[in-house]
Amino acid sequence: MRVLFINNDGAGFADHIEIEPNMPVAKFFAQKLPHGRPEDYLIRVNRQPVSRDQILHEGDRVTITPTKIEGAIVS
Repeated sequence: MRVLFINNDGAGFADHIEIEPNMPVAKFFAQKLPHGRPEDYLIRVNRQPVSRDQILHEGDRVTITPTKIEGAIVS
């Protein structure tokens, strides 16, 4: 199954990738950012925020964006 993965972490990139059918978002996140904490990211599918148990489908657009930027000053 193929999805578009847009990774906005660090330099960022976008690419079509193959994943197993019926993969939940939580498993996708764990595979793509194994050292990341899901609570530090906004995860969207087809531009909509989703829960961790959302099942991915052929052609979905998955975006992972950090909510905390390393080195940023909080005022």
